[in-house]
Amino acid sequence: MFRIGLTGGIAAGKSVAATRLAELGAVVVDHDLLAREAVAPGSVGLAEIAETFGPGVLAEDGSLDRPALGALVFADDAARERLNAIVHPEVRRLSAEREAKAGAADPSAVVVHDIPLLVETGQVGHFHLVVVVHTPAEQRVRRLVAARGLTEEAARARVVAQASDEERLAAADVTLDGSRTEEDLRAQVDTLWQRVTAEVAQEAEADSA
Repeated sequence: MFRIGLTGGIAAGKSVAATRLAELGAVVVDHDLLAREAVAPGSVGLAEIAETFGPGVLAEDGSLDRPALGALVFADDAARERLNAIVHPEVRRLSAEREAKAGAADPSAVVVHDIPLLVETGQVGHFHLVVVVHTPAEQRVRRLVAARGLTEEAARARVVAQASDEERLAAADVTLDGSRTEEDLRAQVDTLWQRVTAEVAQEAEADSA
């Protein structure tokens, strides 16, 4: 099994890269989806969040009120760290389950862990390859304002809440340029996939020799 850690700042284009990798045959483990599972109604994670941040972070139906929680944590480093300490361990448990299932189905699978906070959570050394989709911070702010309707202040708060461009680039084994078109980014992913599958094939050949 070949393990890739895929990351990138908010609005960098990481989702485009992840989608293309899945189309090409990778098993993509989306840690954002796992984070939602970790705080689903009835979960231990949601109960801990309500206990830590108060009932105001719950919607009327008992589910997580994400905007309310986001308003608390995006502007408060300490609050965000408390939230991460609740969610991240559960997400790692769930991701390990998904990876084990993929490896059991196909020992030569390429498993891509799509992790927005890969650098921030100290997971750089856990993969055969760390792939960073890079788009400069100022361009990402503009994308957030244009595509998601955020104010510039809110967009900057979300960008600043993550690792800096320099920190992510320093962690990268491979950097994909997300600043151009989606078609261009997909073409870069295709080139990366050719490299990865060739390496996996070489390793399989060596193991069988």
